[in-house]
Amino acid sequence: METLQIKDWHAHVYFDTASAEAARALREKIEKKFTIEMGRFHERPVGPHPRFSYQVAFKNEQFEPLLSWLTLNRGDLTVFIHPNTGHDLEDHRDRAIWMGRQEPLVLDIFTKGN
Repeated sequence: METLQIKDWHAHVYFDTASAEAARALREKIEKKFTIEMGRFHERPVGPHPRFSYQVAFKNEQFEPLLSWLTLNRGDLTVFIHPNTGHDLEDHRDRAIWMGRQEPLVLDIFTKGN
């Protein structure tokens, strides 16, 4: 059996038109607080994400500080967090952490063509 390892993590902050300013404000706070890789501010669904979102890519050693901070600072925004093990379907479906309302992901993108 393969031994999985978590390479790093992604957090996806979900928002809509009404919460876009709150999402931008949270993004600015994350960038000031953490040395972290921020993805594009997508004002449309992208990949498996059913809502507008942006990605926060972070290292294993940043897991506890970032998740603790998001727990206290995300406001009403939903945040979807998953590890990156190289098994995208399982990482998004089975190993996810949700802060706020859980959303149905578009998981068939991981199985098309297999």
